[in-house]
Amino acid sequence: MARKKKRKPSHNKISNLTNTILSILKKEKNKTFNYKQIAAKLGVNDASSRNQIIKKLQQLKAKQEIEEVDRGKFKAIVTAEYHTGILDLNAKGSGYVICDDFDEDVYIASNNINKALDGDEVEFYVYKRRKRGKFEGEITEIIKRAKSEYVGVIQLHSNYAFVVPDSNKMYKDIFVPINKTFKAEDGDKVLVSLEDWPEKADSPYGKVIKVLGKPGDHNTEIHAILAEYGLPYEFPYEVENYANNIDTSITKEEIAKRRDMRDVLTFTIDPKDAKDFDDALSFQVLDDGLYEVGIHIADVSHYVKPDTVLDDEAYERATSVYLVDRVVPMLPEILSNNACSLRPHEEKYTFSAVFKINDKAEVKDQWFGRTVTYSDARFAYEEAQAIIESKTNEIPAEVSLTGKAYKTDQKIADATLKLDELAKKMRSKRMRSGAISFDKVEVKFNLDETNNPVGVFFKISKDANKLIEEFMLLANKKVAEFIGKQKPEKTFIYRVHDEPDDSKLAALQNIVGRFGYKLNFKDRKSTTASLNNLLKDVAGKKEQNLVDTLAIRSMSKAEYTTHNIGHYGLAFDYYSHFTSPIRRYPDVMAHRLLQHYLDGGKSANEAIYEDKCKHSSNMEYLATKAERDSIKYMQIKFMQDHKDEEFVGVISGVTDWGIYVEIIDNKCEGMVRIRDIKDDYYEFDESQYAIVGRETKNMYQLGDEVIVKVKETDLVKKHLDFTLIGKHE
Repeated sequence: MARKKKRKPSHNKISNLTNTILSILKKEKNKTFNYKQIAAKLGVNDASSRNQIIKKLQQLKAKQEIEEVDRGKFKAIVTAEYHTGILDLNAKGSGYVICDDFDEDVYIASNNINKALDGDEVEFYVYKRRKRGKFEGEITEIIKRAKSEYVGVIQLHSNYAFVVPDSNKMYKDIFVPINKTFKAEDGDKVLVSLEDWPEKADSPYGKVIKVLGKPGDHNTEIHAILAEYGLPYEFPYEVENYANNIDTSITKEEIAKRRDMRDVLTFTIDPKDAKDFDDALSFQVLDDGLYEVGIHIADVSHYVKPDTVLDDEAYERATSVYLVDRVVPMLPEILSNNACSLRPHEEKYTFSAVFKINDKAEVKDQWFGRTVTYSDARFAYEEAQAIIESKTNEIPAEVSLTGKAYKTDQKIADATLKLDELAKKMRSKRMRSGAISFDKVEVKFNLDETNNPVGVFFKISKDANKLIEEFMLLANKKVAEFIGKQKPEKTFIYRVHDEPDDSKLAALQNIVGRFGYKLNFKDRKSTTASLNNLLKDVAGKKEQNLVDTLAIRSMSKAEYTTHNIGHYGLAFDYYSHFTSPIRRYPDVMAHRLLQHYLDGGKSANEAIYEDKCKHSSNMEYLATKAERDSIKYMQIKFMQDHKDEEFVGVISGVTDWGIYVEIIDNKCEGMVRIRDIKDDYYEFDESQYAIVGRETKNMYQLGDEVIVKVKETDLVKKHLDFTLIGKHE
C-alpha cells in the first residue's frame, strides 16, 4: 500500500503587497511601523504572511523606497511626489485630483481614495506610470473636508440606521446609531452630519441633525436642495431681532451728511415680480447740453455694520439664492424688502455713481458718494419696453405706473428714451472692444398657488433689460477704475474673468463644427468676434441652448479677488460688483472700501479681503448649483404630467451609458439609456460624439433631432428618463 504524501502547509501569497505596504507607510508618513504593526493593519497573523511582510520590507529598503530608522522600524521616504489638490469624484467612486502642479488632472482609482470625499482638499502621491493617458495617484491624507453634512433618506433597523445620500458622488451610506436618529421615521429625508470614520469601519458614522420631511413632497425637496449645499432657509432669531430693531428712519442729521438728490427725476426698472429694488436711475439734462445720469444703489452698508450678528450672517450667506419658487435672501426682509429697497414714493439712503455724459455716450465727469434719493416711479421691464418700442415721449396706454408720480409722465418717457439711446451706444462700443454677448435663454415656470408648474416660458433679454444692464456695468466699471488706478495701489474687490483655456476652445470648435459653424482663434479679437458671430447665428435655432451652454462652459469662471486681471467677457480692464448689495456681500465690501478711500483712508488689509473674496466666490458657486437643481426638480415635476406625449428634442450630450436629450419646446433635459434602445446593440463612439448600432450602423449624434416620450420621473433622485421613439425627420 502506497504511503500518503504529507500535505504541505498552505502559503497564501498576499496580493499587491508592495503597494499595500507603501500605502500604509505613505498614508502616515511621519510614523514608523514594524512588521507586526503592518500585519495587524492587513489583518493577518500566520507565520507565512509575517515572513512575506519581513521579506518585502527588506526589498523595499534595498530599493530605497522606504528607510529603516530604527532596528525593525520602517518609515516612508518622503519625495517631491507628494502634492495637494481638490478631489473630484464620479458616481463610480473613482475620481481625479485637480492640482496646480500638473497640466492634467491625476486619476485616483476607487481603491486608492482612502476615505476621501468629493471636494475634499487632499494630499496625494503620484505613481511614475500612466494609466488611461493620465497620471495615477493615491490619496495619503485628507487635509480638509469639503463638507460634513449630507442629505439622504434614512433606513431604520432595530438597533441602528443608515442614511442613503441623495448625491451620487457620496459613495458610502452613513451609519447612524439608533440614539442619534433625531426621532426620524423610516423613509424620511434627513440632514445628517458626519462625526467619525473609524479606521476599520466600511461606512462613516453620523448623526441626524434635521428631519426635512417625506421624499417627493415639494417643500421637503426644496429644503433638501438648500441643505445639500449648506445653504440656510431661515434666519436665526438673534439676526431677525437685531434687524428688526435697526432705526430705519430718514433723519435730517443723516441727510445733511449726504448729497441731496431727491428733486432729480428718479425711477426703477425691475422684473414685474421683484420684491426688492436695489438700483434706481436718475436723469436730467444739464445747461451745457450734457446729461446727468445717476446710478443709485441701496446704501446697505449704512445699516449693516461690521462686527455685528447681522453682518456675520450676511457674510456667511454671501449671496441671495434664487430658487424656482422662492428667494432665500442674504438679508432679513425688514432690510431687503423695506428699508434698503428703493420703493416708489419713498425717500431712501443710497450710494451713488453720478456721471455727466454727452450724446456719444462718453463720460465727461463722474462723482461717487452717499446720497439721499426719492423714487418717482416704478417700472416693470415690460412697461419700459413698451415705451422704447413706441418711440414716443408719451407713455403708452398699456403702461400703468404703480401710484401717481409727482413728475409728469412725459418726463419719465423722455428720460427712458434718451437712456435707451445712450445704452445702445455704450453696448455697441463694448462689443467693438471685444465683449462677448451671452444672451442665454432663461427657463422660467408659471406656478399655481401650490407651486406646481403649469407652464414653461423663456425669459429673453430685451432693450429695457439691456438699458439697465449697461448703466449697471458702467457704474461697476467706473468704481473699479476709480480705485484701481490710484497710486499707491489700494486693496479693492474686483470681479475678474480670465481668458478662456485653449483646449476648451478647441473642444468647442470640435462640437459646433458638427453644426456647420467655424471659429477663428488666431488672436483675442478674432476669438471674440467669432464667438459673437456664433451666438448670433444660433439664435432661434434648435441647437441654440446647447451651443450657448457649451460656449459659456468654454469660458473661464468669473470670481472675486483683490488681484485685478480684468474681465475678459466684458472686455473691461477694471470691473467690480457695486450695484447689488442687497443680494451680494462683495458689493457691501466694495461700498465700505469705496467710502473708506473717499474719506482718505489707507489701503485695507489685502489678505483679509482675499479670504473674503474666496468665501464669496465659493458661496456663489454653491448658490448657482442649488438654483440649477431647483430648475431640474421643477422640470421633472412639470414632465410628470406629460407622460403620454411625444416630444421633439435635440441630443445635447452623448456618453457610454446613453444620450441626453433636451426638449426643444420647454428645454427639459432627460436621458435615454443605451440599454433601453432595443433595435440594435449601440456602442459609444467618442470621436463622433455619437452612439452607433453594431449591426445597422445607425447613428445618434450630438445635435440630432429625435422624438422621445417620458419613461420615468424621479423627483427624489432628480432623474428624468426618456424612451427613444426615433429620429425626427
